Amino acid sequence: MTSASIKPNAEHIIPTLHPAFAKRRCFRADSVCGELWDILDQVCDPELPGLTLWDLGVLQDVQVSNDASNNQQITVVITPTYSGCPAVDAMSEDAIKALNNAGFNQVKVAVILAPAWSTDMISPNGKKQLRALSIAPPNEHDNVDCPVCGSGETEVLSQFGSTACKAMYRCLSCSEVFDYFKNL
Repeated sequence: MTSASIKPNAEHIIPTLHPAFAKRRCFRADSVCGELWDILDQVCDPELPGLTLWDLGVLQDVQVSNDASNNQQITVVITPTYSGCPAVDAMSEDAIKALNNAGFNQVKVAVILAPAWSTDMISPNGKKQLRALSIAPPNEHDNVDCPVCGSGETEVLSQFGSTACKAMYRCLSCSEVFDYFKNL
């Protein structure tokens, strides 16, 4: 039996992560703010129900410092999917509310634009969640598969979908119209 004749199964598949997401995951794992990251894991993008800010790649950092009175100050760092993203205020408010509800009262959100957000920052779970929302996740070669039936036979209807970071497509197999999260 040759190695070419062996069909892979779950134990033979080695998962890989995009380097941008892998770097974010390592950064988070090394953080001393694990409890805060865990609380923020409950905060979802207001335009994409069920997709957390972490999984979308928007949540970049959580920092803790002490002010002059030795009060703990928490700073949540986010990078929007694009500079004019209308959801930034809602994301910020939701992050502050989640931490306030957990007993952390001095919280602020810093919005940074550099380094710029890219679809490479989306977690594997985030891509799964996009599919569950009937949104085609980004693909490095822009080979857009229908999130409903899985067909690769799709066509672009508009370069702008429900938000500026998405394009509108139609599946030629099942006729479903869907958003594609652009590869940025």
